[in-house]
Amino acid sequence: MASDGISFWDGFLLLLIWIPLIMIWVFVFMDLFRREDLNGWIKALWVFVIIILPFFGALFYLIFRPITQADIEMQETYTAERDYDKAANAADKLHKLSELRDKGDISQDEFDKQKAKLLKD
Repeated sequence: MASDGISFWDGFLLLLIWIPLIMIWVFVFMDLFRREDLNGWIKALWVFVIIILPFFGALFYLIFRPITQADIEMQETYTAERDYDKAANAADKLHKLSELRDKGDISQDEFDKQKAKLLKD
């Protein structure tokens, strides 16, 4: 009796192995062709390795990929934005704490403890 749909194991392989592997390949190729520090022959060699050894080629590329100045700048930008968001969040929480203290919902001691905890993080 023939089955019209896909079996559980076919779906399992598709969702948990093939789709993530294809996504990794796409990201690796996008990164490879975006790079300006690699010449054409090196890029062609990487493409050959990734196509011949699909999983291991992509893994080797990600492991041995040199870090560029653009990568460092992107990391610094991310860190600065994260720190700014964290500081803005802390300022909002501190403002809410001061409002609670001014209303009398929390005591000065509770405010000081929460403020110290917030500034410590």
